Amino acid sequence: MDTIVGSLDTGKPENGDVIRPNGPVQSAPRSVVSDSSSATLGPHLAHRLVEIGVNDVFSVPGDFNLTLLDHLIAEPGLNLIGCCNELNAGYAADGYARSRGVGACVVTFTVGGLSVINAIAGAYSENLPLICIVRGPNSNDYGTNRILHHTIGFSDFRQELTCFEAVTCYQAVVNNLEDAHEQIDKAVSMALSESKPVYISISCNLAATPHPTFRSDPVPFSLSTKSSNKMSLEAAVEAAVEFLNKAVKPVLEVSTMIRNEQKSIIFLVNNGGYTIEVEIHDGPYNVIKNWNYTGFVDAIHNGKGTCWTTKVTCEEELVEAITIASEAKKDCLCFIEVILHKDDTSKELLEWGSRVSAANSRPPNHD
Repeated sequence: MDTIVGSLDTGKPENGDVIRPNGPVQSAPRSVVSDSSSATLGPHLAHRLVEIGVNDVFSVPGDFNLTLLDHLIAEPGLNLIGCCNELNAGYAADGYARSRGVGACVVTFTVGGLSVINAIAGAYSENLPLICIVRGPNSNDYGTNRILHHTIGFSDFRQELTCFEAVTCYQAVVNNLEDAHEQIDKAVSMALSESKPVYISISCNLAATPHPTFRSDPVPFSLSTKSSNKMSLEAAVEAAVEFLNKAVKPVLEVSTMIRNEQKSIIFLVNNGGYTIEVEIHDGPYNVIKNWNYTGFVDAIHNGKGTCWTTKVTCEEELVEAITIASEAKKDCLCFIEVILHKDDTSKELLEWGSRVSAANSRPPNHD
């Protein structure tokens, strides 16, 4: 496994050569003038991730990070991998960093950041370069003494940052465009050079705003590689395989309820995606890959214990399922999957989504 180590080369490449992370030295054009009039933060960040060898970014959509996800999707060299929750995204990025040398995840402010932090702490203890990107509040909300959603009731927005200071080697809070370029590049460079996670918080209204510090062809990183200890790596893989092969019950969910003979009724409401985020800002990242949830519970049940599952698609089927669960199957753990249309939502949620979208997209205040 090769680990990429690097820093930003702010000078001109010697003799016009640019070092790329996954290929030979290439010749850089000498006479091209970069047009920065329309260059923005989102594409710059996406370009940097690809440049250091990140081709898959693990994410969970939330209202603050949706427009940034648009920019990551637009980067041809990046695949956006939607995850079930933030902790999964963090551990996926951890595994990616072990395999590829560096990993990245994108979550939303505080509720996402505090969910992913256990994986980030693990990456810190394992000396893994992992770039944790959190989309924060609108830049105009800093210093206003407002209490926003996704916080724990304080108005300084530092709760998440304070937690990440202990488990990352560098923290970049990007809430203005003047130093955004410098902060992002410094964070990426620190992750590589220190082989530790870094934290990048970016205000939700900055990704698409042009600024002269960004370039359509950013100055490349100067990158070198170092090889891991092959013998140690092989020994670790063998030990992990042996441990997993000995595991008796590697998955524990619903199985605990079945084993303890719980007689609850579980409703899983399945609308195929993230309804709240769809109403705020729709995109392909809001559509999830559906599982066979009732089949999953049946597999855990495995014919042992008392468990009943069903799937309903209309009101009549739901009423019938509740009747069965309450009467004929009252001594079972009942799992009812309710299929809803992705737009089956309340008027209040539609109005709230529109207001949040407008608040998040306010342009930076230059006064």
